[in-house]
Amino acid sequence: MPLHLEIVTPEKKIFSDMVANVYLPGADGEMGVLPQHSALVTALAPGELRYEKDGKVFPMAIGSGFAEVTQEKVCILTDMALGDEQIDEAMAEAAIKRAEEQLKSIDHSVDAEEVAHLQAIIAKSLAQLRLKRRPR
Repeated sequence: MPLHLEIVTPEKKIFSDMVANVYLPGADGEMGVLPQHSALVTALAPGELRYEKDGKVFPMAIGSGFAEVTQEKVCILTDMALGDEQIDEAMAEAAIKRAEEQLKSIDHSVDAEEVAHLQAIIAKSLAQLRLKRRPR
């Protein structure tokens, strides 16, 4: 019995199809989902999402968000979802460098929102680089 996976960003629906399983970067660690999984809603951390379809594994770099799991469906709501071919390694490295430089010059006690924003940029860019550089 397959599982319906749907991945949605604020811009568009990225993916919607039947899959064998899904592995998510949960806020508390990686989580696997098979058909007939217990229903839950969980926060997602930037990292690698993997799903299996027709015996082949497909990885994606995702940002933070939420996953809603039912026995038949996994719905991912995230601020970023990119396949390997969509990731520009040089741009991700440059984003990390810019964010780290800005973090050094910011007063962390005054501008907590800006610090969180820069940390999110770093986390999403690192997720992209890990996926892009992963041995195949």
